[in-house]
Amino acid sequence: MTSAIARQLFTQEIQQPEAQINLERAALYIAQEEYPALDVDAYLNGLDTMAADVLEQLPIEQYPLKVLRTMNQYLFADLGFTGNRTEYYDPRNSFLNDVIDRRTGIPITLSLVYLAIAERIGFPMIGVNMPGHFLIRPAVEAMEIFVDPFHQGEILFSQDCEELLVKVFDRRVELRPEYVESVGNRQFLGRLLTNLKVIYINQKTFQKALDALDRILLLFPDSALELRDRGVLNYRLHRYTAARQDFQQYLAVAPQAEDAQLIQEILDDLPEVDGIEELEAD
Repeated sequence: MTSAIARQLFTQEIQQPEAQINLERAALYIAQEEYPALDVDAYLNGLDTMAADVLEQLPIEQYPLKVLRTMNQYLFADLGFTGNRTEYYDPRNSFLNDVIDRRTGIPITLSLVYLAIAERIGFPMIGVNMPGHFLIRPAVEAMEIFVDPFHQGEILFSQDCEELLVKVFDRRVELRPEYVESVGNRQFLGRLLTNLKVIYINQKTFQKALDALDRILLLFPDSALELRDRGVLNYRLHRYTAARQDFQQYLAVAPQAEDAQLIQEILDDLPEVDGIEELEAD
């Protein structure tokens, strides 16, 4: 399996209608670019096996809280899944295969494992786009409970979420509806890839950051900030033709952006040929 084929499979998966996108399959295609030998079906079968184990342990009366407690016991006590606090920014925390193998990850990937199993046992849950900390909750609007897979599946209520927001905003804020909005499948994958993008930029691993950005823009082709950031990365990698296209598209999408003049100045100063072509010419 080559990275190009993995990218093609990812593209095919996300081109489906939102509800038909298989999150864990798409996440494994993301990982497959890093691990070309990764067997996607083997990991999907592994999730099936986990779900079957949970089903065997469910009580006869399957009230929501009992289902959540059973899942928590299985994932965090029996299997030992845990949030990776010591190496939070390790890229492996964003690859679903690594999370399953190593039994550790960050909020969004541990949530993905939880969501995949919940779906398989007929207890659908959805991601919650909390600022600074990804949560999940049962897919029932009237049920105001949340689950934090990063902290051993801790069950939270609205007041608990407000306490989490204090850590994010450094002050007490009201739990507004937008703070606990559910995320669609494309948003979920976008947030997963954004984590990788930020990690790789901070590590100055620009090609891998660019690969993450390419996939974000497959999800959201007209995202102005992502177009700008990809232009910057292409510029850093001396891919001036690609940088020019990104910057031009950025200005077309966001002509009134605060940095529009700066981007235009960069555009005006871009070399006519890519850095690689210049080296070859020498």
